Amino acid sequence: MAKRVYEVWKGSNKFFLGGRLIFGPDARSLLITLLLIIVPVIIFCVFVARHLRHEFSPYNVGYAIFAVAILFAIHVLVLLLLTSVRDPGIVPRNAHPPEEEFRYDTSASVEIGGRQTPSLQFPRTKEVMVNGVAVRVKYCDTCMLYRPPRCSHCSICNNCVERFDHHCPWVGQCIGLRNYRYFFYFVSSATLLCIYVFAMSALYIKILMDDHHGTVWKAMKESPASVILMAYCFISLWFVGGLTGFHLYLISTNQTTYENFRYRTDNRVNVYDRGCLNNFLEVFATKVKPSRNNFRAFAREEVPRASLPTTREVEVEDMGEDRRAKVEDDLDIGGDLLKISQRHNIEDIEADIRSRGSDVIHNNSSEADSVLGSDRRAPTVLGTQVGEGEVRAGKLPQRFLE
Repeated sequence: MAKRVYEVWKGSNKFFLGGRLIFGPDARSLLITLLLIIVPVIIFCVFVARHLRHEFSPYNVGYAIFAVAILFAIHVLVLLLLTSVRDPGIVPRNAHPPEEEFRYDTSASVEIGGRQTPSLQFPRTKEVMVNGVAVRVKYCDTCMLYRPPRCSHCSICNNCVERFDHHCPWVGQCIGLRNYRYFFYFVSSATLLCIYVFAMSALYIKILMDDHHGTVWKAMKESPASVILMAYCFISLWFVGGLTGFHLYLISTNQTTYENFRYRTDNRVNVYDRGCLNNFLEVFATKVKPSRNNFRAFAREEVPRASLPTTREVEVEDMGEDRRAKVEDDLDIGGDLLKISQRHNIEDIEADIRSRGSDVIHNNSSEADSVLGSDRRAPTVLGTQVGEGEVRAGKLPQRFLE
């Protein structure tokens, strides 16, 4: 039975509802984020907003405080899910390296078997034009592709993501081209929610002070939940508020978090900066690109390709050819030595070799000379080709078999 793309996905993502929802490998951290939003809002509605319903009775504004808190919390949760469950801009990986990028480099050739063999090269980077400026892009060994500009490989999700900003553990997903807008909406909305809860809790403390004509300490004792909410929102504002301000700066200069941290000391020109207004329009006023992946589609069976010969394979092939040539030469020498061994004495052997010296291959003359030397050992091929019967018959001196 054919499998779907999400079932054979090579990244580290987790899929739900048959591939309709995609999360990062740390999707469980999303539950913590949900609790950090839902629990304070419930405490606010029960212990603060409920008591404020009748404080503005002429216009029933107190019910609006209650309703705004609930609707604002739902809005934040929806933005959180839109950030977490969608494809952030994953670039589909290739099944094979781009063969058109392979080339033979004759300048880096290696000498094998007496001839020059060009070395097989694969460029690790190449240049593309962005706004009239050459930008260098890198090759990803995992995804087997050249990353588009502003694309980076997330080591947590194990995917290349377009306009990679960062991997956020609080949402359990990479932040990239297709969900950065929703991520900023989520962070900024969470900041406003913290401000709203803090303000309404402080207002309730003020009302308690006026009703009981007491000090702030007595009012805080009357509503400890308000104090806890104010402290929680104050601490949270340092994180989500600071994050909102930082991303406002990044959007105004058309940078990503990854680019800001990696290239801040390089003093390079930002080729993507189109001016503050156009940078904001690019993030908030452009249509979100459709996903490059159809996770519910049926996966294609990978067709194996004949791999391109590498330098090592060329070396092995050439060494094999040289080895075969050497064996053939040894066999020819062995045949000649077998004929020579049939002579009756060493003088006839020496005369025959001198007369046939021009027919013997020049590269193997050292082996023929070893037969003539009285203090040298004979090659092994001589011992294997000459029969022991010939030795017993006295046709060949015994020292040739040593």
